[in-house]
Amino acid sequence: MSTRIIVELHALQTVPPSNLNRDDTGTPKTALYGGVRRARVSSQAWKRATRARFHDLLDPTELGVRTKRVAEELAKHIHELDGSIPREEAWELAAETIQAATGSKIETPKRGRKDDDAPAPPESKYLMFFSARQLAGLAELAVKGRGDIKAFLKDNKATAKQIANSRHSVDIALFGRMVADGADVNVDAAAQVAHAISVHRAETESDYYTAVDDAKDRDNEDDLGAGMIGTVEFNSATLYRFAAVDVNLLRRNLGKGLRDGEPRSTPVRRAVEAFVEGFVTSLPTGKINTFGNHTLPEAVLVKLRTSRPISFVAAFEEPCQPLDGVGGHVRQAAERLAGFVPELEEAYGVADSSDAWVLTVGPNTAALRPLGTPVNLRELVEQVGAAVAERLDGQP
Repeated sequence: MSTRIIVELHALQTVPPSNLNRDDTGTPKTALYGGVRRARVSSQAWKRATRARFHDLLDPTELGVRTKRVAEELAKHIHELDGSIPREEAWELAAETIQAATGSKIETPKRGRKDDDAPAPPESKYLMFFSARQLAGLAELAVKGRGDIKAFLKDNKATAKQIANSRHSVDIALFGRMVADGADVNVDAAAQVAHAISVHRAETESDYYTAVDDAKDRDNEDDLGAGMIGTVEFNSATLYRFAAVDVNLLRRNLGKGLRDGEPRSTPVRRAVEAFVEGFVTSLPTGKINTFGNHTLPEAVLVKLRTSRPISFVAAFEEPCQPLDGVGGHVRQAAERLAGFVPELEEAYGVADSSDAWVLTVGPNTAALRPLGTPVNLRELVEQVGAAVAERLDGQP
């Protein structure tokens, strides 16, 4: 019997005129699928939005920071341990410690920061991802080596690497970490997030706008007209969203967990629950002030599997069409999904290998309700977490 545990998330979400994720020209991203152009939101954009939601769902000690200014972040932890260490010395201690832990060069940028005439702290050449507990551990090591940090780290390089490669935060465990100069401290992502695409053909439109100059003289006919004009592109879509979490890999990434004395399954359960709620309720913030497109999914289907994750995007390879030439796409998308899921699972013999939960809103998603236990968001999060914990507790 397979001991794998896979959490699968599927969502249908409609967004009104919006520009959630744009390319280098400002145009909403798209993809060609099923022979037609679809609206697209990149996986990176939705992973970033999910990570941002974690700050509302988890304690800061369970999260990490991803930045080029990693030496500056570590120096803050060094100062917390010993406030007498001068700022520039703390930067040097931090830079040397990170270099020992990752093999990456941490150097002072050639140009200082534009907003500060003071010396700039050293930076990495690329974004680096460390958990709060890793930074705390490296800070302790750096303070111990104060005096001759290079000689100290030469003898304690293995310790630095061990600190950097253990007690990972929830976001590192889920989304992974790549250190170009230190593959031995890389972390394979336990979560996979697909590019969200519209279930139908989507057209990109352009909004011509004007902005009024409040200080203009309204009584002066020579001073009339807009203070600024421009255009912004947008589209609207019903999106199919998909993500999956390898719970076994997540447990390995989290190691012994983040808090001493917890049951083995507790950190993993907390991470899974945060991911489920974070992924479902998050939204990329591209042009959010312009369009105010704050929507939530009309339908969410979550499954636990024992083999491998399965995306149901093929249900929409043939694009949905408005019924009788009018109306929306949610009802047809829900009906397509409701028919496709059991047919695919029956064909591949995986129908009985999964627990399932369904969150639906409104009559248009009624076709999906037989696919799983009906739940609201809170019940969904709690029941998926409990089911994952139960399965983990039954494993060696």
